[in-house]
Amino acid sequence: MLRSRIVLIGILLSGCTLAQAQNKTFTRADTLRGTITPERVWWNVLKYDITVKPDYNTKTTVGSNIITYKVLTAKHSPIMQVDLQEPLNIDSILLDGKQKLRYAREGNAWHVTVGEQAAKSEHKLAVYFSGTPKEGVRPPWVGGWTFAKDSLNRPWMTVTCQGLGASVWYPCKDHQSDEPDNGASLTMIVPDTLVAVANGRLQSHRKNNDGTATYKWAVTNPINNYDIIPYIGKYVNFSEVYSCEKGKLDLNYWVLDYNLPKAKTYMPFEVKHMLKAFEYWFGPYPFYEDGYKLIDAPHTGMEHQSAVAYGNWYKPGYRMRDASGTGLGMKWDFIIVHESGHEWFGNNITSNDLADMWIHESFTNYSETLYVDYRFGVDAGNDYNYGIRKGIQNKELIIPPYNVNAQGSGDMYPKGGNMLQTIRHSINDDVLFRNIMRGLNKQFYHQTVTAAQIQNYISGQAKFDYQNVFKQYLTTTQIPNLEMQYSADGKTLKYRYTNCIPGFNLPLVLKDKTKLVKLSPTTEWKTIIVGANKELFKPEAIIKMYYITVS
Repeated sequence: MLRSRIVLIGILLSGCTLAQAQNKTFTRADTLRGTITPERVWWNVLKYDITVKPDYNTKTTVGSNIITYKVLTAKHSPIMQVDLQEPLNIDSILLDGKQKLRYAREGNAWHVTVGEQAAKSEHKLAVYFSGTPKEGVRPPWVGGWTFAKDSLNRPWMTVTCQGLGASVWYPCKDHQSDEPDNGASLTMIVPDTLVAVANGRLQSHRKNNDGTATYKWAVTNPINNYDIIPYIGKYVNFSEVYSCEKGKLDLNYWVLDYNLPKAKTYMPFEVKHMLKAFEYWFGPYPFYEDGYKLIDAPHTGMEHQSAVAYGNWYKPGYRMRDASGTGLGMKWDFIIVHESGHEWFGNNITSNDLADMWIHESFTNYSETLYVDYRFGVDAGNDYNYGIRKGIQNKELIIPPYNVNAQGSGDMYPKGGNMLQTIRHSINDDVLFRNIMRGLNKQFYHQTVTAAQIQNYISGQAKFDYQNVFKQYLTTTQIPNLEMQYSADGKTLKYRYTNCIPGFNLPLVLKDKTKLVKLSPTTEWKTIIVGANKELFKPEAIIKMYYITVS
């Protein structure tokens, strides 16, 4: 789904952001990948029909993608940009099943001559490819194809490609702003001793007469390019039906055959707790039509839509670690919770530009806090959120330059989660805050968005302009400081913000079980009579509620 894009550099990026951007050199390849070029802007993807045949022994692939698209404008470039990363090669391209097209390669971008096409007309571009694809060096973080073996030394294959791009393994319009409106299918031709699983629902399965089998899976909903993923191995399946907000949801678990006994006792328990919490906070599961699956993977895990990759050893925490240091993270399975949280933020709501990956990761990091809050109580949620602050580095910015496929700092996880908790405490109305979280997923259902859309929605619903709060945390590395000065008699208090951008104005609500004080600090001094509320101004209590320092 192609959405109009708002370039926010001039609005959102602070001086230090621009300075940092100037210190980096971006190439034409970065621009071709990260920009809606004239060769991309005139057409909208309607559907992908992908076929792939991987060879485990040679680590090669051959396949095709039939791209169904719609022409948006009467006057447009006669060239279409299709993306496929080196060292894969395009073998041929056919338009509407009959016309062979000319094309030229420029690195990972392919310029295809399609000529003039009528506005609103629909066409099918069949792109045939082959070669030796990039192999994942450290999946899922440094991705590509994974040609692994399970613990019984049997072939196990999959792909990871977020950030790297889906064009690492199939030809597509590799930009987050354009998802296939009508979904996608993935057909996999594999050895008939293996099972192939992918997103959505199984459409067909047949054994061929050459030692291979063909599996076809499909989703009906829009889907991120990087979420369309093959899983190939010695899989077995068990399933159940779960009652959720929209009705009966099909839950499927595809696991390696030797994991079946422990998977049956472990996975459903964790998944049902996750769904109950997230539907409470975020609204209905966004992909009922395609179902929900967990699939064993040879890496830690990824948020592949309706087909979540799982590699967390069937144990709590994040491979037996707790990022919060509180012990709370060892009471639930991090991968099931975090990667499933992306079904709402990342898959349902997708950022137009990779630079706004914080929309995916900050909200999904915060989904962990909300999960703990829902399951173990508000105080536990506060403790967990405060605990993950130790992972914040504040060395690089969360929002990098736009239009060059740049990815911001990993602080988008813990710092972004603490930013949202800070805003929640500032709003001081959990009914309203929950409505905002649910409203985001309803307002931007199956859409790609800009940062401005998300920020404006939250500000509008909260009836306070949080633009400078977002700007502070996303485009600087400064931690705002609340400076307080008591009068000699201790009855009045002067306060202001320092170490922050001009205009930083985060409201603070300080409270205990019986008292409540509202402050509206700015960078200018303000005064308040403390009276009997002095206990509310303890620095340690303020710091725990808000991601600021106090002096």
